[in-house]
Amino acid sequence: MIANYLPTLLFLLVATGIGVALIVVGRLIGPRRPDAQKLSPYECGFEAFEDARMKFDVRYYLIAIQFIVFDLEIIFIVPWTLVFQELGARALVTMGLFVGMLFLGFIYVWKKGALEWE
Repeated sequence: MIANYLPTLLFLLVATGIGVALIVVGRLIGPRRPDAQKLSPYECGFEAFEDARMKFDVRYYLIAIQFIVFDLEIIFIVPWTLVFQELGARALVTMGLFVGMLFLGFIYVWKKGALEWE
């Protein structure tokens, strides 16, 4: 049984070895000439002008949550549609509940005003 996993284990060992070797070679051979300009903070072509810990609007987080929700919806629904005929009516009810909960999340985001831009 372990012999079946030997190619995978060998692949992981070789990939890890290559990764470690590249990091070590880069550390040993790579140039290191830091100066004040290279070590200064850089943001979009000009000097940083605000604190990195500034507050974001709540709508940013709501949009991020909405993206995750719909991304997960696609991840679950696409494979489900491929085997829907084999699953039967119980799977239809389960997926209906799943999509209903996602729809409630969409309504929540909509009511909070996250979909309205200024």
